[in-house]
Amino acid sequence: MINLMVNGKTREVEESTNLEAYLTAFGLDLKFVAVGYNGEVIKKESFAEVVLQNGDSLEIVRPVGGG
Repeated sequence: MINLMVNGKTREVEESTNLEAYLTAFGLDLKFVAVGYNGEVIKKESFAEVVLQNGDSLEIVRPVGGG
């Protein structure tokens, strides 16, 4: 079991996965998301290369419509 901190909340993942798979599992459109990984902004092109590890911290930001 891998424990992550996602937007300030503890989340568990059953097995090691990459960031791209983690985000798409929630139905997120990767074109419209920004991710901070352990304090650093990750380029979208690198999502598949980032393998989530126990204790990692993610900040996932999506645009919100309105006005």
